[in-house]
Amino acid sequence: MAVKKETSGYRAVTKYLIASPYKVRPVADLIRRKPYTDAVAILGNIPHKGARLIKKTMLSAAANALNRDKMLAEDMLYVKEISVDDGPRMRRVWFRGKGRADMLMKRMCHITVIVDETVKAASESSGRKASSGKAEE
Repeated sequence: MAVKKETSGYRAVTKYLIASPYKVRPVADLIRRKPYTDAVAILGNIPHKGARLIKKTMLSAAANALNRDKMLAEDMLYVKEISVDDGPRMRRVWFRGKGRADMLMKRMCHITVIVDETVKAASESSGRKASSGKAEE
């Protein structure tokens, strides 16, 4: 049984997407550890199906972050982790000549995106909290 480590950040998961994980992973490698606004711009200009799927998941993760923490802005976020895992495979019969048949595998993938605050933004927000606490004393 695989044990997943718990990471901080804001997460979004999209499951059972009909796209081969082997084709989606190179697109995910392009935006890993990039600022959120840069990653959205990169994905918007790539003509791959995987880019569209990853972008939807990343927008959902950013919406989760902005909904949970009202002090955040989009330019404070970055793509902390992104993973593209294998899903189940749909098997279809592909009829061939001379009475033969092959199996056609339609692969699925699960995309997980975790966005988090940049270190600079986190230190500024903690500095504001510390200074506001001193002002009240």
